[in-house]
Amino acid sequence: MDQNKHILTMLVENEPGVTARITGLFAGRGYNIETICGAPTANPKMSRITITTRAHPLLLEQCKKQIKRLVNVIKLRDMTGEKAVKREMALICVKVPSGEKEQLNQIIKTFQGRIMDKGPEYYIIEVTGNEDTIDELLDLLVPFGIKKLARSGVLALYKES
Repeated sequence: MDQNKHILTMLVENEPGVTARITGLFAGRGYNIETICGAPTANPKMSRITITTRAHPLLLEQCKKQIKRLVNVIKLRDMTGEKAVKREMALICVKVPSGEKEQLNQIIKTFQGRIMDKGPEYYIIEVTGNEDTIDELLDLLVPFGIKKLARSGVLALYKES
């Protein structure tokens, strides 16, 4: 069965157990959540949860209907299309081989990354962009040696225009 990538965002009441109930629906249908981000919004009584998953579109529709029925879910939107701003942030601890510092600095600059911490043998880099941009940077950093990696997962908001 063809499983396409989907990005869903939910406005929910900021209460204990909401995220667990939502993720339970995904687990019950056998869908893996690739990324999940949740945080309060400008209104502290509400949170926004963004989930990235792979699922067959028809089966995902059933899951979305069940999510909408949850008491604490205020709004659900599918951000898979182009009408959304999508970003991810990554912190990458990369080795700095002697003699390759300038090349590494150029790669970081090209991706508009920032060096957040420097050691004699490593950098911790912060970078934001779409998922493909982060993946492309990671591919370039692999030869240097990635020691640690933390990714935020996708965040998305519909464009107002």
